Amino acid sequence: MTHLHSKRLSGLGPGRVLATVVGLLAALVLGASGEADASAGPSPVAAPRWTDQPHGFASLAGGTTGGAGGKVVTVTDQASLARYAAAEEPYVIRVSGAIAVEPFGSDIVVASDKTIIGVGDTGEIVHGELHLNPGTSNVIIRNLTIRDSYVEGDWDGKTTDFDAIQMDTVDHVWIDHNRFTHMGDGLLDIRKDSRYITVSYNQFTSHNKALGIGWTTNVLTEITLDHNWFTGTKQRNPSADNCAYAHLYNNYLSAQVADGDPTWTYGNWSRGRTRMVIENSYYDGVQHPYQADATAELVQRGSILKHTTGRTDAWGTAFDPRDFYAYRLDPAAAVPALVTRFSGPQKQIGGVTLRVPADYATVQAAVDAVPDGNTVPVTIAVAPGTYRAKVLIPASKPNIVLQGTGQDRSDTVIVYDTPAAYGGSTGSATVRIAANDVTARNLTFSNDFDEAAVELNGEQALAMKTTGDRIVFEDTAFLGNQDTLMTDSPKLTTVSRVYVRDSYIEGDVDFVYGRATTVIERSVIKALSRGSATNNGYITAASTWTGNPYGFLITDSRIVSDAPAGSFHLGRPWHPGGEPEAVAQVLIRDTKLPAAVKASPWTDMSGFSWRDARFTEYRNYGPGAEVTADRPQMSDADARAHTVADYLRGSDDWAPHAHH
Repeated sequence: MTHLHSKRLSGLGPGRVLATVVGLLAALVLGASGEADASAGPSPVAAPRWTDQPHGFASLAGGTTGGAGGKVVTVTDQASLARYAAAEEPYVIRVSGAIAVEPFGSDIVVASDKTIIGVGDTGEIVHGELHLNPGTSNVIIRNLTIRDSYVEGDWDGKTTDFDAIQMDTVDHVWIDHNRFTHMGDGLLDIRKDSRYITVSYNQFTSHNKALGIGWTTNVLTEITLDHNWFTGTKQRNPSADNCAYAHLYNNYLSAQVADGDPTWTYGNWSRGRTRMVIENSYYDGVQHPYQADATAELVQRGSILKHTTGRTDAWGTAFDPRDFYAYRLDPAAAVPALVTRFSGPQKQIGGVTLRVPADYATVQAAVDAVPDGNTVPVTIAVAPGTYRAKVLIPASKPNIVLQGTGQDRSDTVIVYDTPAAYGGSTGSATVRIAANDVTARNLTFSNDFDEAAVELNGEQALAMKTTGDRIVFEDTAFLGNQDTLMTDSPKLTTVSRVYVRDSYIEGDVDFVYGRATTVIERSVIKALSRGSATNNGYITAASTWTGNPYGFLITDSRIVSDAPAGSFHLGRPWHPGGEPEAVAQVLIRDTKLPAAVKASPWTDMSGFSWRDARFTEYRNYGPGAEVTADRPQMSDADARAHTVADYLRGSDDWAPHAHH
């Protein structure tokens, strides 16, 4: 089986005017790179603006993966959060809504191999602390608000130790896109030789002691702090004590608490024997922006100081961060706008990505990790390769995005070779999607059963079967022979909708079929020759419920074929089990047809006449589009009510095509 590589169709049909849309991406949008400071040199490999992979020191020495490989759970109460966070096995824990911790100021212990992430920007931990005990390793904490354990009158935090996050002697921790505010002691305490830490895109607000690092005589901690916003804080922004390497870049310090304290109101402090590098940060209204003990080293370059007073120490050579990792350095002048916009919890970050095979050995293992009743999109990112295994996305696991990560859809193939003779039509499907709200992109689905090599009574061999609603296929390929792509619904009178765009489908007999409302747009459909001079097969076999006005719409597409001229049908009406209420509806419009299409392209099936079905064409073109007496044409008036939007809208105004 061969198929066309990913390619967007354009110039479809005579007289059609196609607009060219040019997307201009600003420097502060998803994945964009900022200008590097001229003195810093180029950054050949840099972390994108949004990524669920840690950068900086947390990416070194094996990296930080958190709960990857474990099950995904969603928690809404303290007991569930505490249970999963302290478990021995890995978990990806999604925090949905605010969780009030009792007793006030209590710890939630976080064990190794955990990801704790807020759902959208809703996840909050109130009146409590996340606590990492000595020996804890491999933890990711993202997209949360942790707030309000402050004890009235205890400004210095001397009577309580109610931090937002506290960790002692841990390694490989990534703290990213959180908001910390108004806690009892420190907002973030990284203590006692903790190593390989990255703190990025967080907000530290309304507090005395923001971020302390160290409290040890050893010089072991390696830490990266970038794109954090310290505002309305007094000190420890951060205080770094005896750090082997402390790399601070593109941080924003503003609106420092001004209480007249001449010493303990400050920005960054390199203490003990710390080696600190500060790059392209922005200090506005800060006393002692950056300072260093005589025993420490501090290198500063490219930062902007505005309305500042006091110390700006710089001595020693410290270290070169690029000896350890690559990073993007945004210009200091852009930092206030950049950091205020993109720090703290973000709606776009609250999803979860499960990687195959890096974290989950198979696609099915990743699907199995998604919780039943899933309400938040989970992306299963499938690396390039051929995965010879069946996949079932059950009805209990909605909101999944199946994403190939190769450059082309042909790079990532899910394939098996079962015919219907061994398990029935449904059992033959390489991939089955029974859940709602599933999207697949940049993938190839194949059933490579060789129908020519064996003689079987059941040679149907599905590459894909769907029964869920609101299913989207973008830049995908479906490879097979008979019954390649089945879009169905749970029962006759239930309407499911499927949208296929910029894709490729091939087969010979009934290879686009079923009763789901299905739109195939801007795609290539290849009708394969079976070697006959007169009848090589049928493209569609719809079984639309008679109460559903919308069955199959093939639009703005191209049908191609290697079959002889006049040897292929556009379709036939399928009445499963002789069901009289399954009355096919198919419209092919604005589509190029090959010479292989018959002059009478619709035909009967199992005793049911094609003339009783709802078969029409509209404004097709190409050598196979000649209008004859046996080719019903839709009127202009009816065509206006048979658009992509009409087919997909339903009662919930579903409009996946509007994203393009």
